[in-house]
Amino acid sequence: MTETLLKPIKAALIGSGIQASLTPAMHMREGAAQGFSYDYELLDLSQLGATPDDLPKLLADAEARGLSGLNITHPCKQAIIPFLDELSGEARDLRAVNTVVLKNGRRYGHNTDWWGFAESFRRGLPDAELDSVVQLGAGGAGAATAYAILSLGVRKLAIFDREPERAVDLVEALSALFPDASIATGRDLAASMRSASGLIHATPTGMAKHPGLPLPAELLDQRHWVAEIVYFPLETALLKAARELGCRTLDGGGMAVFQAVGAFRLFTGRDPDVDRMLAHFKSLTS
Repeated sequence: MTETLLKPIKAALIGSGIQASLTPAMHMREGAAQGFSYDYELLDLSQLGATPDDLPKLLADAEARGLSGLNITHPCKQAIIPFLDELSGEARDLRAVNTVVLKNGRRYGHNTDWWGFAESFRRGLPDAELDSVVQLGAGGAGAATAYAILSLGVRKLAIFDREPERAVDLVEALSALFPDASIATGRDLAASMRSASGLIHATPTGMAKHPGLPLPAELLDQRHWVAEIVYFPLETALLKAARELGCRTLDGGGMAVFQAVGAFRLFTGRDPDVDRMLAHFKSLTS
């Protein structure tokens, strides 16, 4: 009865190599639990033979098919911005979008990644020392995790990226937003790790398609906490190495769930049951 009173929701995820994503399952299961029809599909650039240059067409097609929204992942979180009508404050600050609401012929860009990471960190590493932190990665996900950890009160943040100019751009943007923090482009990873209390990993390294460690294992020390954004697999090579040393660790599952919580709310206008979504994610990954 309830389902007939609620508008069916259609959404999709745009990204490359996303066949293993659990986002559709999380959204559709929560929709079903709330009693309405929810169809969530994957628009995998690698499967479609497409690139970020095809985003205008993908957006227009989504609108034509009546989708309520789109989640955006690698490598499109920044490339999508020129094709949107409005950005939320966080998306504008981060220069990265992971959620697009399609409504009344307009495209609204949001970023739920940063809150997803912050909420996961608060729950998973509640007493973590935030004096000095090293982050690997300055892309769309890295912008979100850096914004989140600075919002949580980190005093000193060193950001490393394989594309140094990308790290420089992110540092400049964040320094304007968090003037009381010391934010710098990393130059000597070994030296930064020696003085750091924690490590945030925000690159694709460790994913099923990008196996391996994002830094030499010998740079890790038992005193470090290590926070990961990769969630497929949950036990990345980095987390395995860190746990073997006795480090406190945070896998990427919490960020995956909490960003989905935020996107679900934006797409449907309804509050999801967070504990139910966490339990569902756990069932999918155990």
